[in-house]
Amino acid sequence: MDKNKPLEQFYHGTKTDLKLGDLIEPGHPSNYGKRKHAKYVYLTGTLDAAIWGAELAQGDAPERIYLVDPSGPIEDDPNLTNKKFPGNPTKSYRTAYFLRVVGEIKDWQAHSSEQLEAMKSHLKKLEQEGIEAIED
Repeated sequence: MDKNKPLEQFYHGTKTDLKLGDLIEPGHPSNYGKRKHAKYVYLTGTLDAAIWGAELAQGDAPERIYLVDPSGPIEDDPNLTNKKFPGNPTKSYRTAYFLRVVGEIKDWQAHSSEQLEAMKSHLKKLEQEGIEAIED
């Protein structure tokens, strides 16, 4: 590893209440599509993408944004990369290994209610068309 290169910060958006040191592991029901047990956990290098993850997560609990460290290799998220956003500008990734919670971002700006409703409507349309949101 290049000692001069700064380590990239990764985020995970959710509605799950986690503590420092907790692990986010594959095998839990996905927040999207048919809610299959996910083979991967998802992380991002942008706060905005993590905010979307938190806002769109299942449940009524408060949205949370965590700082996470992956425990193994990560790869581009095929659900977004080069399909919707060529080149991965959202810095969306997935891993088959656990993420460790190393912090929480408490001061962040939610998307507008109009943006959120438009995204939820788009996801509902994909579901009605039989398009699975998560490619495992």
